[in-house]
Amino acid sequence: MDRTQGQAEPVEQTAAASVAPAVASAAAGPAAAPAPGPVARIITLTAGDFTLTVNPVDGSEIEPRRPGTGGTAPAKRDAADRAARDAAARPPALPGPAAPAPPLLAREEERERLVRLLGRGRSVRLTGPAGSGRSALLDAVGADCTGLAPDGVVRLSGYGHQQAGELLHALYAAVYEASAERPERTQLLARVRDIGAIVLLDDLEMGGTALDELLRATPECAYLLAATPDTRAPSDDSHLEEVFLGGLGRADCVELLEAGTGRPLTEEENAWAGDLRFASEGLPLRFVQAAALLRQRDERNQSSAEDDDDEPGVFEERPRDAAFVALPTLAEGAAPAELLASRVSESARAALRIACALGGEMPHHAHLPALVGDTHADAAVAELLGCGLLTPVGTRYRLAAGVVRQLEEAGFADTAAEEARTAARHYAWWTGHASVTPERVASEADAVLAALAGADVVAAVLLARTAAPAFAASRHWEAWERVLRSGAEAARKAGEVAEQAYFHHELGVHALCEGRLDRARAELEASIGLRGALADKRGTVAGRRALALVTDREKAGVEVSPPLRLEPPASASEAVTTVVPAVVPAVSKSAPTTPMAAVAAVAPVAPVPAVAPVVPVIGRAQAPTTLSEVFEEAFPLDPKPAVAAPVVPAPLRAAEPRRKPVLLAAAGALTVVVLGTVVSLAMTGSDPETPAGGVGPAASSTPTAGTSGGAGVPGTGGNDPAPDPGTTAPDASEPASPEPGLSPDPNQSQRTPSRKPSSTPPSRTPSSTGPTGTSSNPEPTQSVPTTPPVSTPPPTPTPTSTTPANPSATA
Repeated sequence: MDRTQGQAEPVEQTAAASVAPAVASAAAGPAAAPAPGPVARIITLTAGDFTLTVNPVDGSEIEPRRPGTGGTAPAKRDAADRAARDAAARPPALPGPAAPAPPLLAREEERERLVRLLGRGRSVRLTGPAGSGRSALLDAVGADCTGLAPDGVVRLSGYGHQQAGELLHALYAAVYEASAERPERTQLLARVRDIGAIVLLDDLEMGGTALDELLRATPECAYLLAATPDTRAPSDDSHLEEVFLGGLGRADCVELLEAGTGRPLTEEENAWAGDLRFASEGLPLRFVQAAALLRQRDERNQSSAEDDDDEPGVFEERPRDAAFVALPTLAEGAAPAELLASRVSESARAALRIACALGGEMPHHAHLPALVGDTHADAAVAELLGCGLLTPVGTRYRLAAGVVRQLEEAGFADTAAEEARTAARHYAWWTGHASVTPERVASEADAVLAALAGADVVAAVLLARTAAPAFAASRHWEAWERVLRSGAEAARKAGEVAEQAYFHHELGVHALCEGRLDRARAELEASIGLRGALADKRGTVAGRRALALVTDREKAGVEVSPPLRLEPPASASEAVTTVVPAVVPAVSKSAPTTPMAAVAAVAPVAPVPAVAPVVPVIGRAQAPTTLSEVFEEAFPLDPKPAVAAPVVPAPLRAAEPRRKPVLLAAAGALTVVVLGTVVSLAMTGSDPETPAGGVGPAASSTPTAGTSGGAGVPGTGGNDPAPDPGTTAPDASEPASPEPGLSPDPNQSQRTPSRKPSSTPPSRTPSSTGPTGTSSNPEPTQSVPTTPPVSTPPPTPTPTSTTPANPSATA
C-alpha cells in the first residue's frame, strides 16, 4: 500500500506502537500518572509464600506462590560481585577533578586495635561525637580487613533505622544474589545465619533489644558499629567491645590545617588554630571547615592584590575589596556555616537552600540542574563537600552536623515551602519515568521522603502515587510503608477518594506480606468500601482477592495452632472438678455392692504419687475408667443439655440402691407425726373441763424426781394435778422420740397431749406453800408442754392417787 495515503505498513509498526493503546487505556484509569509512559511499568517479585505483582494502575496484586517455585536459598556473590556491590554502596563520584581526601591523623592505635578485634571475630562499638572522623576510620579498617571473612566486607548505613529487620534485609541483599525476592522473616533468619562477613555499620541509631536482635540473628558476623554518644547503649548481654574516638591534639590540628590550605601556617594562624582546638575539642570536621575558611581568605586577598596591580576597568561588574580580608574570629571558626555559604557560588547557595528545605538531605548531583535551574549546578556538591558543609551518608550526602541549624539562623530556610514543593514535583516526574530503575529510586529514598513531608497535599499525593510502586519493586519496604501512609493522609486532606483507596489497598497488601493479618484486613476493607463508593470494579476485585487471602491465612493459622479457649460449661453437672486425695478405700465382702465399689475392687491398685489428682464430678452412674473419658466429659466438644443432679464429692456420694430406705423412713416419720396429732386433738375434745372454783387437787403422796418447789409435776406449778395413772411422767432431758425397741400398738389408743395452745397465754404465779401444801390461788392453771411425749401404758395400770387428774396437765 502506498505510504502517501497516510497508512503505515504493518512491518514498520514497532513494539512501542503496539503497546501504546494498552498504555493509553491504563492511563485513563482513576489515577493517571503525569507522564504516559511510566504507568505501564509492572514488576513481579516473590515475597515469602506470595507472588506480588506491583501494578501502579489498579493496585498491587498478590496471590499464593505456585508449588515448586522458590523456597531455596539463592547463591552467594563471588569476590567480583562483592567488589562491584561495595563500589555501588559508596557515594557517587562527583563531576570535575577529584578533591584530595583529608588525611587520617592520630588514629593508628585505634585502627590496629579494631582490625585485631574484628579478625578474632569480636564485634566492636566505635563511639565518637559527630565530626570525629568515624566514617573515615571505617573506610580504613574496611580496607585492612579485606580477605579476613569468607563473605568479605559489607558496608551498611544505619541512618534512619530503629529496628533490625530492614538492616537484615540489606545484609541479605548484599551477600545473596536475590534480585526479585524478599524472603519472609523465617526464611530471612535462616539465611542470614549462614553469612560470615565483617559488617561495617555506620551511623547506628538503635540499641538495646533491637541491637541484640541484629547480633543474635547473625552469629557468624563481626560488626564494627559507629555511633554517637547519645545513641542508646547496648544491653549488658551483647558483649560488645567499646572503643571511644576523641579529638585531635594541637600538633595534629595544625597539620590538618596545613594539609587543607596547602601551605604552612603563620604565627597568627597558629595561635588561632590553638584557640579553635580548645573551643571545638579537636574535632577533625571543625578543622576541615577552618581550612576552607583560610583558602577562601587567601583567594580573596590574592585577587585583591592582582586588582591593585592592574588598571581598573570602566565596565567592571565585580566591586573591588576595599581592605585586606582579616583572619576569621573564633566565633566564626566555631560556627563557620554562614561565612562559608556567603563565599560559595550562587548554585551552591541554591543547593544549600534546597537541602535546608529537605531537612538536611542533599539530592543527587544529577538532580541539581533541574532543581536549581543552572546547567552547571552539579558541580555545587563538590564545592560544598570541599568546604566541609557536606558529609557522606551511605550512597548519598547530607549536611554536616550543626550546619542545618546555622543555615536556618542565617535565613536559608525562608523559602523552604517553595523549595519542598519544587522538589516534590520534580521527584514525582523522575520516580515515574520508565527509564529510572527501582534501585535508583531506593538510593534517593531519604530525599524523596523529605520532599513528601514538606510539600503541599496535591504535590504529596502525586509524589506518593508514583514513588510507592518503585519502592515496592526495589524491596525497600520500610520506605514503601512510609510513603503509603503519608500519601493516604495527604489524599484524605485533599479529598482524593480514588487515591486514598489506592493507598489503603497497598497498605493492606504490605501488611499481608509482613504477616500482620489484622492490619491487612482493616486496610483492605477500607479500600474496598471506598472503591465500592466510586464504582471501581477492577479495584474492588483486586481488593477482594487480597482479602480472601487474608481469610485463608487466618483459617490456616487456626488449624495449625488453635488458641486455647476453655469456655465455661453450660451447667454445674458438666464440668465441675474437685481436688480429692488419692486414697483407695479397702473393700470388704460385706460391703454393699455399688458401681464405685465394684470398680475399686476389680481394678488393680497401683502406687500413687504424692500428688492430688483432679477428679471431674460428672452426672453419670459410673466413674470414668480412662483419661480420654475424663477430658471428654470435662471439656465436651459439643454442648450437652443440662442434667439436674446433686453436686456431691465422688467418694462421699451415696449409691443408687440406698435412696429408697431413706425415703421410706422419712415417710414413716411423717405418718407417725400426723397420726399423733389427730389422736391428741380427739382426746382433747373428750376431756372434762376443770371447774372454775373449789379446792384444787391434792398433791401426790409420792414425790417425783425433777419437781420444782412443791410436789407438783415437772414444768408446772405447785398446785398442778398429778399425772394420769395410765401415763408416765417423761424426763425433761430425754428427746421426744420413741424409745428404741418399743413399737406402738395400733389396737390400743394412746393419750397424746394436744399441740393446740390455750386461748390465754400461760402465766406462772409464785406459789406459797402452806401447812396444808396448797397454793393461795384456788384456780388451777393449765400448762401446754412444748414437746409431745409418746409413751406406752403398762399392761396393768396402777392408780397413784384417788383424786382424778386432768389428762391435759401431763407433762
